[in-house]
Amino acid sequence: MSQSSSPGPGGPQQIPVVVLAGFLGSGKTTLLNHLLHRSGGTRIGAVVNDFGSIEIDAMAVAGALGDSTVSLGNGCLCCAVDAGELDVYLERLADPATGIDVIVIEASGLAEPQELVRMVLASENPRVVYGGLVEVVDAAEFLDTRQRHPEIDRHLAMADLVVVNKVDRAEEGERVLGLVRSLSEGAAVVAATYGRIDPAFLFDCRPSEERIGQLSFDDLHRHDDAHGEGGDAREDHLGHLHTAYDSVAFVSDLPMNPRRLLDFLDGRSDGLYRIKGYVDFGPHDTRNRYSVHAVGRFLRFYPESWAPGDEPRLTQLVLIGTGIDAAALTKELEACKDDAPRADEHSMWGVLRYVPDKEQAAGEPDPSYDTP
Repeated sequence: MSQSSSPGPGGPQQIPVVVLAGFLGSGKTTLLNHLLHRSGGTRIGAVVNDFGSIEIDAMAVAGALGDSTVSLGNGCLCCAVDAGELDVYLERLADPATGIDVIVIEASGLAEPQELVRMVLASENPRVVYGGLVEVVDAAEFLDTRQRHPEIDRHLAMADLVVVNKVDRAEEGERVLGLVRSLSEGAAVVAATYGRIDPAFLFDCRPSEERIGQLSFDDLHRHDDAHGEGGDAREDHLGHLHTAYDSVAFVSDLPMNPRRLLDFLDGRSDGLYRIKGYVDFGPHDTRNRYSVHAVGRFLRFYPESWAPGDEPRLTQLVLIGTGIDAAALTKELEACKDDAPRADEHSMWGVLRYVPDKEQAAGEPDPSYDTP
């Protein structure tokens, strides 16, 4: 879920589209409002429950979507529109003129996450990229909800990130967390109160100082804090959210071996939610570096030409997750380094499977990638 991942030289910047799902009352809107307040200057576009699309920037109240909401009645998003109709709204939000950095689809509490993900992946808009499925769970009601709606097990198994909300109200919070982790098949699971997760899980926050001529939510919060206003004493705890995550930064001046790196990515550890950065494959492709975008089980590579000049060719990766072993991950990545002067014949084919189809030729490596 990186901010504005690039598919390559000359191509459009891509905006991550995050699907926010969860049963009625789980706290999806609260979580979205929290992200809007703590966006760090990032411009968020939202497609909301009533299927309204609107750019949300410097409004006085996060939830006040106003007259710009487009309503499709009470139908669930996943069955009220098809992929083509969703593309109309994504096109509107992804227009470069909007300056939007990330799009969040807040689904109806009765929506089917699998269909929403399918619709985003089916988008023909080159400016958007799937940014992951976030499933919100009400910890206080989870056990009862699971009895009434057993399909929640399937939803959790699909999720890339699970937010176990309202843990402060759950009598069996630890039991719920353990059960959710067992059902989430290795997805990152974070506990939260009032929907407060760190925005870094979903997007890269731009510094508020970059904003010129408009107020952002962060500006409003600074004003409130300076005057002792803003009311809720719980805000004092936002600086140390109870949704701690771990991050690993990896830099290598040696190229990476494509086969070894793919083995690492295919077997990435439980809780490793997001990977972003650039990879140098050295002799396996001397012309391009590869931008990598991974969220949950979703993985894409985007080749882009090396910049001319003497700037060192580095692999630079950031890994984000919960409960991850930083030392072990670093050791695994170190083992992916490759100082061989030549590439083996089919080394890049695994990587090219994860390059969008338009960058491939009938499933074979494109010769412009300089693969042997």
